[in-house]
Formats: sequence, structure tokens, C-alpha cells
Amino acid sequence: MNSVRDGKEQQTPDYCAIETAMEVLGGRWKLAILKQLLGGTLRFGELRRALPRITQRMLTRQLREMEADGLLTRTVYREVPPRVEYALTEAGRSLDAIADQLDAWGRWYRDTYRAADGAGEDGPEVAISS
Repeated sequence: MNSVRDGKEQQTPDYCAIETAMEVLGGRWKLAILKQLLGGTLRFGELRRALPRITQRMLTRQLREMEADGLLTRTVYREVPPRVEYALTEAGRSLDAIADQLDAWGRWYRDTYRAADGAGEDGPEVAISS
């Protein structure tokens, strides 16, 4: 499988599909951006307001990477002031169910391991049965 980023073609063996997914979706903000865009087309400022902890520079960087990877489109309207909108492509929209599952897991994890005030950094110990 070939992937292209920054104009360089990289060979990825078929057995490393999870690496491909992590390369495309990795990063602290990409899935959060994707989750916002699943609700529809948004402008840059709307994304900044929806994700208040992201810096402008990081949002720009993540959006450029997501566009290069084919997850979203960037439409520039020639008006004054310029208007730029971001929308998911078919590839981006295909991640809807995965984003929902990760959102649910994140909520469960936060509620289970981070809600307990007395829990240490690693959270409470949980016995895992096989």
C-alpha cells in the first residue's frame, strides 16, 4: 500500500494497516476536528470556537494534513474578507462510526478512571479477566 504525505511516497506493507490509520488519524486534534465536521461544513473560526484549547497554528497544521490525506476539502470563497470552509470528504465521513465509538470510549474512560478524586495518576486498579 502506498501513501503520500509531503510529496513523498511511502511503502507500507498490507499487514501494517493500523500504522496507516495512525499516520492519517494520529495527532491530538485530528479526531476532535473530524467529530466537529461530522456535523457539517464549518469555517475556521467556528472550528476554533468549538475546540478552544487548540492553537490557531495547530488547527491550521492539522487541517492541512487532513486535506492532504483526503479527509476534508477546503473551499476558499473570493470575497472580502475571504471566507474559507472545511467539509469532510467521503473518506472523512466514513469515519463516523469509528469517531462515535472512540467518543463513547473516551467518555467511559474519563468517567471511570479520571472522575475518582482519590485515584492516582494511573487511575484505580482494575482486574482484567480473560
